Amino acid sequence: MSAPTTIGILPTAIAVSPGGELTRRAHSEPPHAYRSPFARDGARVVHARAFRRLAGKTQVFTQAPGSKPGDHFRSRLTHTLEVAQIARTLATSLGLNTELTETLALVHDIGHPPFGHAGEKALDHALKPFGLSFDHNLHALRIVTWFEERYPAFRGLNLTLGVREGIIKHSRDYSVGDHPELAEYLLEQRPPLEAQLIDLADEIAYLTADIEDGIDSGILEIGSVHAAVPLFREFHSEAKARFPNAAPRVLAGEATRRMLNALVTDLLKEVRRRVETADIATLEKIRHAPDRLAAFSPAMEHERMTAKHFLYANLYNSPGMELIHAEAAEVVGGLFTRFVTNPDLLPDDHREQIPTEGLARTVTDYIAGMTDSFIEQTWARIAP
Repeated sequence: MSAPTTIGILPTAIAVSPGGELTRRAHSEPPHAYRSPFARDGARVVHARAFRRLAGKTQVFTQAPGSKPGDHFRSRLTHTLEVAQIARTLATSLGLNTELTETLALVHDIGHPPFGHAGEKALDHALKPFGLSFDHNLHALRIVTWFEERYPAFRGLNLTLGVREGIIKHSRDYSVGDHPELAEYLLEQRPPLEAQLIDLADEIAYLTADIEDGIDSGILEIGSVHAAVPLFREFHSEAKARFPNAAPRVLAGEATRRMLNALVTDLLKEVRRRVETADIATLEKIRHAPDRLAAFSPAMEHERMTAKHFLYANLYNSPGMELIHAEAAEVVGGLFTRFVTNPDLLPDDHREQIPTEGLARTVTDYIAGMTDSFIEQTWARIAP
């Protein structure tokens, strides 16, 4: 995707500095000879085991209900790569710190458990009786600060403060009152624009990709999408008129590609407009703005919500998908109960963590790290 040439970059002081306070690490390390701190963070994320496991984790589905697994549907990893591409385009076009933005995109889903959001809900439900909860953003922070073991000098990946803050704050706000353990992440302030862009890049990626995958799976009919999603209809009609002999699947792909470009362009223009209207010229002003500055225009936000509501009603919560979600909840919840009841079933390295991390959290760490295929194999092996 090429950056629109009509959108000027933002004031330089808005971008996160490649050498400021946000490059601080929990454990001091000497600077690298030719890589910036955020570029090093991106490499550490890509080389992490948790990142590699995203290849085996569900985005929406790895197969259509009642069918064999498909090779062309998005996994959590391919989705992440698409988000990173969109995020880098946004940051480059606005003159922001592209290395920080791309790293935040690469790490944004690293805390997701198997079976997508169905798995996350099941783990959260299982933890409630223990007075705990599961949040994939908080779990992502746990992974990069403690769970990954790659370096002899410290646990975790020792990422910069800027990346750790973005992991926590890219998609929602946490209060110090509810999460005092997160106080160092400037919870009373807005995140930098680099972090604010990630949630919207994520939205752009999955809205367009899920329509495409939904059509390919047979769950969504092109005619239904055409009728219910105006943004898709506009571009699908244009593509059909220009390429009347193209295959239906190709026309649908052309429509979603143009949707993606329209969403990105609108976001760029709206961010620029909001920054100029609020007279924002520094990162400090972004941090103390009354609202987040990354947003779609009101008209495009309406289009986005229309598409999102359609996907929830016709794809995510469709009858076939509800069955898959129920099966996922049964596997995750059942496995959690089995491990809590009999911790000896856990691997040795996880059992060693119980005295410090607690049984329920240790079991959650183990399950959340599993791929879809591994959790199914484990459930088949130890199910009661």
